[in-house]
Amino acid sequence: MEAVVASVVAVIGTLLGSGITHFFQSRAADRSERFARAERLRQERIDAYSAYAGALLDYRRVVVHRWFVLNEEGRCDEDSPELREEMYKTRYTAQEAMFRAQMVTDDPDVLDRTEEVMSAVTELHWARDRQALTDLRATTRQGIRDFIAATVRHVR
Repeated sequence: MEAVVASVVAVIGTLLGSGITHFFQSRAADRSERFARAERLRQERIDAYSAYAGALLDYRRVVVHRWFVLNEEGRCDEDSPELREEMYKTRYTAQEAMFRAQMVTDDPDVLDRTEEVMSAVTELHWARDRQALTDLRATTRQGIRDFIAATVRHVR
């Protein structure tokens, strides 16, 4: 009878040990998976936010260049289909990067900033004079910096 009791205790102990081991291994695996998912999201956000900021800078550069071509005396002949095409391409690239940045964020402030800064850069094209252009350039430069500042807390 002692042998049976000892065997039952051994089996129960083994099962209990296996169950506890399984429980703790599952928790460790879940924790590792959550960490890996959070790190992938962090990296994706870094990529998306920096790509958007870079695309905005490029789009801004082309819009400002085209404004000078259209509004400075003697330069209107420099406006070409290629320059217009470059402006459209950089806008498309910036919009695509904006959509990607919007897809990886869960912060309404970042969503609003993506739209605001894109609109501000587009407004550069419609500046009525040099002073308005200068003011809008400062606004867009600060808008891009504010966007980056708003996104930093999501990637640390």
